[in-house]
Amino acid sequence: MSPILLNSIGKEHHDYIKQEYVKNPHLDSMEEDILYHFNLSTKTHNLPQMFGDVKFVCVGGSPNRMKSFAEFIHEQLKLPGNIADVRDICEGTDRYSMYKVGPVMSISHGMGVPSISIMLHELIKLLYHAQCSDLIIFRIGTSGGVGLPAGTVVITEKAVDSFFRPQFDQVVLGKMIVRSTELDEDVAKELLKYSTELPDVPTVIGDTMCTHDFYEGQGRLDGALCSFSTEEKFEYLKKAYDKGVRNIEMESTVFAAMCRVCNLKAAVVCVTLLNRFEGDQISTPHDVLLDYQQRPQCLVAHFIKKRLGLML
Repeated sequence: MSPILLNSIGKEHHDYIKQEYVKNPHLDSMEEDILYHFNLSTKTHNLPQMFGDVKFVCVGGSPNRMKSFAEFIHEQLKLPGNIADVRDICEGTDRYSMYKVGPVMSISHGMGVPSISIMLHELIKLLYHAQCSDLIIFRIGTSGGVGLPAGTVVITEKAVDSFFRPQFDQVVLGKMIVRSTELDEDVAKELLKYSTELPDVPTVIGDTMCTHDFYEGQGRLDGALCSFSTEEKFEYLKKAYDKGVRNIEMESTVFAAMCRVCNLKAAVVCVTLLNRFEGDQISTPHDVLLDYQQRPQCLVAHFIKKRLGLML
């Protein structure tokens, strides 16, 4: 196919994707879009060629964990080539790590709302420029359990803030923008169904509370600062549990909100590393933690294989 014909087809498809995913009319007037934190650009890289076949995007906090997931999904999909050849597409920057394995992207997002927000802006634009369609995005990671034993996988029904509201508040030009944090119900139910086919992956659906801090913001008593009593901590955690919260992490609200606004099907799948009713510090042996951390990866990989028709 000639470059001219490819561009002609691409423009029509590009307009469709923009309508579906990107919510910024200013992009049309830009001669070049530099995805700075990915070390990619619309002028220096052929993004449709590099990423146009992507159907599943998996994001998680740790660069090492997302590299491991890329290698794991390479094995699970039985793709040609050597695992050692899976490389970091963003190796020219130290902000995020990105891997592409067949139709699957694996990307790190760092810790907290600001870090994942920056990544998501550039990721969604990347998917737009690459002319991707029919996508599902997963956040896979770790969390603190609320009334659940360590090792339980939580599929998020709603991401809620520290007031247990299913919303994400974003200050824009001095004004508060409130966005819904509801996730795709069908994807969550499908994940829960497939979890029953996996051994040793206890899984539940529940609300996930997203905080802006690991210590005081999550009611921990072991930080450098603590402005509350032990009794107040347990009162808050009980209230969270009664409201349907089953785990706590630091990225789900903005992830859910941005995916929802951009019409992207999304799911949050996190494993609990401890039950917050039983303590604040993670003292589980390292090898056990590694097993826990692989559980969301196993579930999402199983989902992807089912969707690709690789399993009955």
